[in-house]
Amino acid sequence: MVQSFEDAGKAGKEFMDTGLKSFAVLSKNVQAISVEASEYSKKAFENGSAALEKLVSAKSVEKAVEIQTDYAKQAYEGFVAQATKMGELYAEMAKDAYKPFESVVAKAK
Repeated sequence: MVQSFEDAGKAGKEFMDTGLKSFAVLSKNVQAISVEASEYSKKAFENGSAALEKLVSAKSVEKAVEIQTDYAKQAYEGFVAQATKMGELYAEMAKDAYKPFESVVAKAK
């Protein structure tokens, strides 16, 4: 009976240590995602401002339409690339968060 209490204590400590490791990994990855999101937002704002300046200085309607079309294409391509990158970061975060639990799950089988 005493042995099972000791085993339960070890298992609880191991699970707690694993949870803390996982939390540290999550924290690091969330920080990386936040940095990436803020960099993208800054870049998108700068690109939008530059496009607006070009649009205001356009000499003809045709030139304005060309500027707007180029900006829309660039913004869409940038968004798709960023969405892909963010998806990869979230997938990596999930894998990294699970890694500490792999050994615990393997022992339980």
